[in-house]
Amino acid sequence: MNTQGIDQLLGELRQAASQAANQEPASAAAGSADFAGLLKSSLDQVNAAQHEADKLQQAFDAGDPNVNLQDVMVQLQKASLSFQTMVQVRNRLVSAYQEIMSMQA
Repeated sequence: MNTQGIDQLLGELRQAASQAANQEPASAAAGSADFAGLLKSSLDQVNAAQHEADKLQQAFDAGDPNVNLQDVMVQLQKASLSFQTMVQVRNRLVSAYQEIMSMQA
């Protein structure tokens, strides 16, 4: 089972969190572009995993002898897990945004 994409996504998220924790307030504007790029890259990886799972499932449904059910199920689970992870990240970002917006000046 190859979990390289998920491991890479988690590694990038951890790296972004550690960079954010060590950033100076003056460098926050410079880091925002990096965060946006990191977020887009992560979304692209989730999208690619879902497309790969869909392609593999369609090949299995078409009767491709090179595709077995185990590979299809593993790829579908990977795509599902990566999507669920991104939903949780989105929920955390929305929660943090709402908390910041509700702070008194």
